Amino acid sequence: MTAEDGVAPVAADGVAAVAADRIAPGAADRVAPGALDRTTPVAVVGTGTMGRGIAQVALAAGHQVWLYDAAEGRAKTAADAIAVRIDRMVEKGKLPAGDYAARLLPAASLSELADCGLVIEAIAEQLHVKQGLFAELENIVSVDCLLATNTSSLSVTEIAGSLSRPGRFVGLHFFNPAPLLPLVEVVSGFATDEAAAACAYETAKAWGKTPVRSADTPGFIVNRIARPFYAEAFRLYEERVADPATIDAVLRECGGFKMGPFELTDLIGQDVNEAVTRSVWQAFFQDPKFTPSLAQQRLVQSGRLGQKSGQGWFSYGEGAQRPEPATEPPADAPDRITVHGDLGPAKALVKLAQEAGIEVGFEDDAEPYIELRGGGQLFPTDGLPAGAYEGEDFLVFDWSFDYAAATRIALAAGPRTGQKARAEAAGLFQAMGKKVTYIPDVPGMIVARTIAMLVDLAADAVAREVASQEDADTAMRLGVNYPVRLLDWAAEAGELTVACVLRNLHEYHPTGRYGPTPGLLGRIDPLEYRDLR
Repeated sequence: MTAEDGVAPVAADGVAAVAADRIAPGAADRVAPGALDRTTPVAVVGTGTMGRGIAQVALAAGHQVWLYDAAEGRAKTAADAIAVRIDRMVEKGKLPAGDYAARLLPAASLSELADCGLVIEAIAEQLHVKQGLFAELENIVSVDCLLATNTSSLSVTEIAGSLSRPGRFVGLHFFNPAPLLPLVEVVSGFATDEAAAACAYETAKAWGKTPVRSADTPGFIVNRIARPFYAEAFRLYEERVADPATIDAVLRECGGFKMGPFELTDLIGQDVNEAVTRSVWQAFFQDPKFTPSLAQQRLVQSGRLGQKSGQGWFSYGEGAQRPEPATEPPADAPDRITVHGDLGPAKALVKLAQEAGIEVGFEDDAEPYIELRGGGQLFPTDGLPAGAYEGEDFLVFDWSFDYAAATRIALAAGPRTGQKARAEAAGLFQAMGKKVTYIPDVPGMIVARTIAMLVDLAADAVAREVASQEDADTAMRLGVNYPVRLLDWAAEAGELTVACVLRNLHEYHPTGRYGPTPGLLGRIDPLEYRDLR
């Protein structure tokens, strides 16, 4: 969700040579653990949106902050803008009064950063430009200065690859807007010393952020795990399952996500989101789990980049109106239903039905489903289409993290399902206070396939030691505002249920995209997985 915003590249020449005694012969290539003392100067290179935000965070934490940008005059402009923001925060009581302006210093050259204990780069996402910058900085700052990149898509290991002291190099990936969003991914490259990563972690924490530790993997934690949120929606659109407004509404109002993927990528910028997706896919050697969307590529090629261009998946010109999602007309609710088996996460529907005045009966059954008065059978989706069930009048309903709070439910009916059963199913959910959207009978529906893929990649990241489970769940909650902690939710709902959806999706799409990862399978009893239908 973060991206560099066109910051001018840093010049590769014109920097004064540093005094030889600043690099002590034989000095240990290590940074002392613990947070940087607030008396330690910090520098930010690059003064676009991210650079200014990071500088503001360091300034508010009490550091002297140097700003440098290769574009002449831009550091001074950024410093003035940050000072105005800080003044407003002081006026509103969000910050105590202080000498902020006196501690915010624009630098005319990189050599002025010589006494800094931390330098954070936030320049253009171009590998050679970043490598050139740090090669210069290495000859300017002292050996105990921590060097950090705010890259969101490049390899921390590769950026540091040409440095003579890569041990003090680390990723500090802030999220935009940096002053507001709490998450910081602390990324250790292949050669990063543990002391350097620990210092970066503790410093971010001292700045009031919530840091998480990540290995140097494509996309780190958030941009790696989050890819299916966009990819599955775009795949559903390409398969003509539903239009963007409807898919967004189902993921938002049924799934519980704060924004739908189409409106969110319009906000981020289609070019930015597509570039991150393509970068992760290529870095994983074109793993089908990360395959980019042809539809999104065409959107970018046409110049429809989202809100910033006035047109993306949706229009943003003057008087533009958002299309309405597909919603069923009112239908009569059944006066009685029978609940078979354990509905698991969907058991909240029982209470909602009773509160709506619907009589609810119960039957012991290995298979969880709701039997309608007219004989229709309504199953929580297990990844199979409704048409895969034997018999007539079978329907499936989509997943939700919270069925009680959901305001919309997606349904799909099998090819042998009559109109009476369709209407009765819609009426049941409408009586519970929910809008109803019917979609074509596709494997995994909308929310279930999205959640299953997110959980799968989260489990895979933890198994590969990209991050701990605690950090992975925290990153997704804070970095992209997911409504639950993914792996905690999966443990409660049942990882076997998630694996079932993925295996059934794989049966219909045997490309490798949906096959459960070893990380997810490692959380499941192999015999139970073998016996899945």
